[in-house]
Order: sequence, then structure tokens, then C-alpha cells
Amino acid sequence: MNAPLQSASDTLRSTLAALLDGLPPTQAAKAVERLIANYRGTTPTDAPILRERADVVAYAAYRMPATFEAVRSALDALDAAADWRPAGHLDIGGGTGAAVWAAQDVWPGERATTVVDWSQPALDLGRELASTQGELADSVRWERGRIGAHDTPEADLVTVSYVLKELTEADRAVVVDAAARAATGAVVIIEPGTPDGYARVIEARDRLIAAGFQVAAPCPHSAACPIVPGTDWCHFSARVARSSLHRQVKGGSLAYEDEKFAYVAATRFDPTPAEARVIRKPQTRKGQVLLDLCESKGGLTRTTVTKKHGTAYREARNVEWGDEWPRPN
Repeated sequence: MNAPLQSASDTLRSTLAALLDGLPPTQAAKAVERLIANYRGTTPTDAPILRERADVVAYAAYRMPATFEAVRSALDALDAAADWRPAGHLDIGGGTGAAVWAAQDVWPGERATTVVDWSQPALDLGRELASTQGELADSVRWERGRIGAHDTPEADLVTVSYVLKELTEADRAVVVDAAARAATGAVVIIEPGTPDGYARVIEARDRLIAAGFQVAAPCPHSAACPIVPGTDWCHFSARVARSSLHRQVKGGSLAYEDEKFAYVAATRFDPTPAEARVIRKPQTRKGQVLLDLCESKGGLTRTTVTKKHGTAYREARNVEWGDEWPRPN
């Protein structure tokens, strides 16, 4: 099937903007502020945060674009590491379906997709949003279930995005193990790009490797993470266009913000991971570029690329945080 004339990201952005037309700006801002406070606190695993449509609309308009960009970045990295296209997709704890839209952007076309979440209002809004995107309108099932207790169906691709923070340690293990059992091809887990988020990703990464998966991204290897616990954390950044609601809630004037996230993409098949991954924003100086890399040999290095390196120097000047190095042809 041909790709849609309008990209998934463009359709999602315009659909979310239309949703806010019926919600007073002050009400939307207050809902977002309250929900952000709840997310920063301790959330019991049996209590949905998004309980009403107003909550869901406000939070979707505020958070879906950032979640979409983070998940799309992770799926892009998986796509680069594997000559593979998922025929089916299971999104655990997917809420309004940001990961479904991201998968549609990376691999356009219809595929059997199931979104499982505990919040019925979130699922209802997700179905409403998906109805505006042709390939998603009839191919996505929206199922209500308690995270960690749902009998998950098999799928080529399983995503778990921004979910583990809401769970207890025991339930995190249950969800990751369920994702591993369900995935016939790949599992992608995304968390906030904080030290705690990174720790949860590493915990999930270890469980996936123990279940027989190989790391496709961002790590160039499936060995232990070379970062000494407590000294640093691995995370990446995705640029997000700010809506008027973002600017109202945060009081900012910039047209964008950067979403920090940590992730792991792991496969049941043999991937072709990067030779090395840029794990910090490159430092550009006169005549040289400094790249902090995680290498396939399992270590961290800093590489200095200078003008004498010719083509490599020109490529280094354009490389971005999170990219492969050397850049693929």
C-alpha cells in the first residue's frame, strides 16, 4: 500500500489541535498541571490517572507529540539495525496510541495492531484519533486491561512506552516478561531520559537479554552497559514542536522543546547494530569535532575528528546526538 499523502506526524498534530477547540484553555492547562503532578508522584498500578475525557484530551494534546517523537526515534533506530518490517504491533499501556502513530510513520501501511491500557477514556480517545488516519482506522483494536495482568497476544513488534515508571518493581518485571513472551520479532521500551528512567531501561534490557533477545539499538552490543551505575546515564533527545497549550502551561515562548528519553530495542533475530553510537551532543570546535561514543567492543570512548580526516570530518560536523558513527552510506 502506498504511503498516505499526509504523514502520520502531520495528521496527529492537526487532529490534536482540533481536539482542543472544544476545551477551554484554562481548563486544559489546569488538567495538564494536575496530571503532571500525579505522574511525578507515586501511582498505584490499579488506579488509572486519566479518568475523564477532559483529562485525556488535555494530556494527549500536551504529551502525545513528545511521546510520538521519542518512540519514532527509537523505532527509526530499530529500522536502521534490521532489514525487517513488522506485520503486527502490540502496544502495552499505550493509552491514546502515540506509539501506534509512530510505527505508522516509520512503517506506513496497515498492520494488525492492539493497544492495551487500563484507562477506558484514553482508549476511547485513541480510537477517535485513529479514525482520522486511514491505515489506523480499521486495523487497531483498543482493549481495556490491567497492566501486568493482561493475557497479551503475540505480535511481531511490542512497544512499552512511558509505562514502567507507573509500576511497582514487581509489576515492571511482569510487564517486560510479558512483552518478551508476546514479541515474535522485537521489543522496544522507552522511558523518560532521567537517571531513574535509564535505570528502568537497563533493568528491562537485562531481562530481555536473559529471555534470548539481542540488542539492536541504541547499544552497539548486547554486553553489559559500560556506564558505571550512579556516575552517568544514557539518554537521547528528540525535538518536539510546541503547541499553544505547551506554551501556556510552561510559560515558554520557544516554538519547540527537546524531549529527553532512554530506550532499548531488542530483537529475536540477528540485528545489525551500529558500529558505534553518539551518546552525547557532539562538541564542535575550530577544525575539530569531539564525539562521545559507545562502541561495539563494549566500551565508551571520545573520538576527535579533525579536518585532516576529510570526508569523516564533514560528516562529523553534521552528526547528531543519537546517530550511528561512522554514518551509514
